Amino acid sequence: MQHFEVNFDGLVGPTHNYAGLSYGNVASLNNANASSNPKQAAKQGLQKMKALADLGMVQGVLAPQERPDVYALRRLGFTGSDARVLKDAFEQAPHIFLACCSASSMWTANAATVSPSADTQDGRVHFTPANLTNKYHRSLEPTVTGNILKAIFANEKYFAHHLHLPDNEHFGDEGAANHTRLCSEYGHAGLELFVYGRHAFDSSKPAPKKFPARHTFEACQAVTRLHGLSEESVVYIQQNPDVIDQGVFHNDVIAVGNQNVLFFHEQAFTNTQQTLDEIKRKFGDSPLHLIQVNTADVSVADAVKTYLFNTQIITLPSGDMAIVAPTECQENDAVASYLNRLVSQGTPIKEVKYFDVKQSMQNGGGPACLRLRVAMNDQELDAVNQSALINDAQFERLNRWVDKHYRDTLSVQDLCDPQLLIESRTALDELTQIMKLGSVYPFQQ
Repeated sequence: MQHFEVNFDGLVGPTHNYAGLSYGNVASLNNANASSNPKQAAKQGLQKMKALADLGMVQGVLAPQERPDVYALRRLGFTGSDARVLKDAFEQAPHIFLACCSASSMWTANAATVSPSADTQDGRVHFTPANLTNKYHRSLEPTVTGNILKAIFANEKYFAHHLHLPDNEHFGDEGAANHTRLCSEYGHAGLELFVYGRHAFDSSKPAPKKFPARHTFEACQAVTRLHGLSEESVVYIQQNPDVIDQGVFHNDVIAVGNQNVLFFHEQAFTNTQQTLDEIKRKFGDSPLHLIQVNTADVSVADAVKTYLFNTQIITLPSGDMAIVAPTECQENDAVASYLNRLVSQGTPIKEVKYFDVKQSMQNGGGPACLRLRVAMNDQELDAVNQSALINDAQFERLNRWVDKHYRDTLSVQDLCDPQLLIESRTALDELTQIMKLGSVYPFQQ
């Protein structure tokens, strides 16, 4: 039986925009209200997917959310035609309006937490959509995310889907952005690392003072129970409150793992040595590479600015690992110098591949934000909706779809244009046919 890790990247939606909605995300705030390039953003994402597929990786795609979210605006009391709802919301409650236009679903690392069948009690792949309660604009996502995941992973023999956790900050869940899985091989039982920012029910524990800790310990425990994971296959790790206050809003901005490699900054966690000792003990006797980047080599500020740790570490068909990094890493002297040294230090990471994903970076997310990792065996992969996988034909189909439906530029003022809503719904309706998703959006139901 063969085993794969499939990266499902989020397809950038036709209303991609910069609204600066994410307090605690430095890049997002710095680019608030700049004009965006939806067509360029979608094509950058597709090009990255195709490049990884060409390297021999199995690559998938997740559909975007519908935005503006007219249904959310109606829940908040705006009435009349869709055009009236958009106009009134834009004029009377611009911050709420922009939240309902968010492009954040492109970062599918926040879509869900996934546990492979090798780890779970019932031998199925388990999915729990993240509730993303800390940010209103992201809390709009989990229901449609769940619909999309169920349409792609539909076979109940192999896949189990859970409702997102309660919509309450006590169970704030940011999905795979705070979850890493270590293993010797993708098909072998692994060690799942759940990273949290605070304890919701114990205010005596450490917590950041400036920026919010979005993910709670209690959410980690709940997902562990839902997925049927044993305590010996799980490590709970608290993120360092000080780095959250430096703009490290998710663990994947300060640490990333793949198979038997954990790549992390020395300031990433509280009780670092105790955490590493537990990882070593539970991982067992197989080779394990814990690569710590010291502050003297790369500052937290440079790590956040370049998203050094928001890179993807992938295992190539050759068995060697590569880092997929944004070009911002290449352009920063300290980070580029570190990566040049890293690939010659005897770890499994042998090369760095740079990609231009500036449209995502400017909105606050790097390559690792753009993908949801799903480890599967060949039978499970065969049971996946094959129209959600990237090959030459599907890549061309999706590119033609983008060319047909996307605008070249978009300003914040454009978002209340009712014609844009019509264009977006027309595009998404056609996308669900291309990807054979059925009716996943509210406007289709």
